[in-house]
Amino acid sequence: MMKSFEEFQTFGKDGFEAYVASSTALTKGMQAMAQETAEFSRKSLEKSTAAFEKLTAAKSMEKALEAQQAFAKESYDAMVAQMTKLNELYISTAKEAFKPFEASLAAFGVKAPK
Repeated sequence: MMKSFEEFQTFGKDGFEAYVASSTALTKGMQAMAQETAEFSRKSLEKSTAAFEKLTAAKSMEKALEAQQAFAKESYDAMVAQMTKLNELYISTAKEAFKPFEASLAAFGVKAPK
């Protein structure tokens, strides 16, 4: 009886430690994503302001159209790159948050997803 109680107590302690480690990894990942998003927003606002200044300084409709097209292409490329970067951050955060539970799940025969 005492051995099973000690095993149960160890299992509970290990589970709590895994939860804390997982929560810490998840928090760090979310903070990184928030910082990345804030930085992207700041850069996007700066680029939008610069594009607006180019549009208002354009001497002809043709130059204004060229400036608008360049801005649209640059914005699209930046958005795709940002989404790719955030996707990688989400995946790495999920992996880091799951890592503390891998040993516990392995004891039950559950394999970690790749």
